[in-house]
Amino acid sequence: MTTAISPDLLPLTAEDGPSGLSVGGVPLAELGRRFGTPLFVYDEEHLRQRCREAITAFGPGNVAYASKAFLCTAMARLAHEEGLLLDVASGGELRVALHAGVPGDRIVVHGNNKDDGELLAAAAAGVRHIVVDSFDEMDRIERLHATAGIAPVPVVLRVAPGVAAGDHEAIRTGGTDSKFGFGLATGDAAAAVRRARKSAAMVLAGVHAHVGSQVLDATRLADGAAAVARFAVGAGVDGLTVGGGLGVAYEAGQTVPSFADWATRVRAAARDAGWRGEITVEPGRSVTARAGLTLYRVGTIKRIKGIRTYVGVDGGMSDNLRPALYAGRYEAFLPRAPHAPRPLRARVVGKHCESGDVIIDDAALPADLRVSDLLATPVTGAYGYAMASNYNKLPRPAVVFVRDGDARLVVRRETWDDLLRLDVPGPGPGAAGDHRADLATGRHPATAQ
Repeated sequence: MTTAISPDLLPLTAEDGPSGLSVGGVPLAELGRRFGTPLFVYDEEHLRQRCREAITAFGPGNVAYASKAFLCTAMARLAHEEGLLLDVASGGELRVALHAGVPGDRIVVHGNNKDDGELLAAAAAGVRHIVVDSFDEMDRIERLHATAGIAPVPVVLRVAPGVAAGDHEAIRTGGTDSKFGFGLATGDAAAAVRRARKSAAMVLAGVHAHVGSQVLDATRLADGAAAVARFAVGAGVDGLTVGGGLGVAYEAGQTVPSFADWATRVRAAARDAGWRGEITVEPGRSVTARAGLTLYRVGTIKRIKGIRTYVGVDGGMSDNLRPALYAGRYEAFLPRAPHAPRPLRARVVGKHCESGDVIIDDAALPADLRVSDLLATPVTGAYGYAMASNYNKLPRPAVVFVRDGDARLVVRRETWDDLLRLDVPGPGPGAAGDHRADLATGRHPATAQ
């Protein structure tokens, strides 16, 4: 690939100028200097437009943002301002949504193994409903109702429809062999409906299915919707949620269905199955992925004659785990020359002590790439920061939102002091049990002579 980066992979407000590529009216080079790297940059106008497109396609009250794709206080607030419900999958995500000012009745709670604390927090917040995944979870809800006095909670039963989709086995969730939901084929889904209806601790609000993630063929999403719709009609339930899963283009040339395409296919499939009510969806990646990009600084360029070129950047698998976890593929470009041809082939790698710390296995890059260049990987707005870690004790990157020429920090960069914040202080120097190495000499105190 020798062509320039495709505009279809860039945020909506991206444009070239004297200072190179800008997003939201702010040059990426300026963002790199001001906030440092690695850095997640989100086009706020892009995020808001995608929220509006989803609501236009499915209707107000029928779209819940799957916050696991990317969540911070600012993102939760933005989704709520644009009229989306919030879909959270842990007590921590619930805490962030509530901290952002999202009312409990605009939040739905997922998770295949919710503990007592998470269920109590959801009940106390008055969430819209809890998506129940198992009979053990029903046991917990009924026990908490009896012992902790929680009021009956609205529940939606997650169904495993026997339809699995997605570009990697690890993100195909709708099959019968899945940790998620009550199986249709096994009869568990029907048994769960009967139990929820009889329970004094639960109010049955509907059924739910999610077939997988990064699905580029809307027909597969429609197949899952049809399966759960048939079950919902037969069971006589009032609510139907068909999850998310709509994919995005990570590389040039990939074709992606629009929200409107998705809605048309899902509605037709559910209607053919006899469903006449509203349909709720839970997009995440398709809202945030293309809106975000990651900025890195090139630190090393290693040319191995006859084998390959390695380009080392100051981040890696700690800020983008998808290549290692799901074999995710990306492209890269230089913000100083976004329209430049990219004839150089190189493996873009991070700074972690892992040979598998690869961001792009065979990247197309400009021939004049040099150490200290700012390098950008687009379409990293989903499951980048959300999966970030402190592996090798790297501080997690900052996150900025850009809009109308303004950049605002929404998540600050972690510091080395932050990395020690949770450590429990041990005995002081010289105390019994102290086994810290002498940093000046590299010798262990127990063996130093």
